[in-house]
Amino acid sequence: TRLTYNLTGDYRGPVQGNAKVEWLRSGTHYQVQLEANAALIFTRRTTSEGELTERGLAPQRFEAEQKALFNTVRWRQQFLPDRVVLANGSEVPMQLGGQDEASQFVQLTWLCNTQPHLLQVGRSIEVPLAVKSRFDRWTYEVTEQQTLHLPFGDVDTFHVQSRRDAKGSDLIPEIWIAPSLQYLPVRILLRQSGSTSFVDL
Repeated sequence: TRLTYNLTGDYRGPVQGNAKVEWLRSGTHYQVQLEANAALIFTRRTTSEGELTERGLAPQRFEAEQKALFNTVRWRQQFLPDRVVLANGSEVPMQLGGQDEASQFVQLTWLCNTQPHLLQVGRSIEVPLAVKSRFDRWTYEVTEQQTLHLPFGDVDTFHVQSRRDAKGSDLIPEIWIAPSLQYLPVRILLRQSGSTSFVDL
């Protein structure tokens, strides 16, 4: 499955580009690839691989690369049954349902497909999330129902926002989930904490 997005945003000035999310599955093994490009200014690629379980996605390996102007940063994480090896090499205990930066979007889709009662205004969804060198719980709050006017028509969505206080250069997502489209995220807004930079898919 491939989802393609138009990309707009701001990174030291307006940017335009495109993004895609690819979902590959072979038996119980999965791979999620997310790539965002804004001309020669910004490129971000993330890959999550792991297994499908009765609790949804169980990542085993995560890799990322981000190029912004003349700066390139790469990092990886490893998910083991009892612990997570973070980007800086430190190890922390595994949490039930733990996700990485790429798998979280598919995991939210799976949660809403299997437990649609979670997607009600005022409710919240907790996701243990590994972001670079930290692994803690992120809370996503369902804030409103909203109709998006997209190129292929109007789509009713639920707007889901992170309630977490960001640290460092974290990308904080807002997600618009469409029940009529298998609970897929039809819009993803990523804001960089501590700056005015953002990417809108």
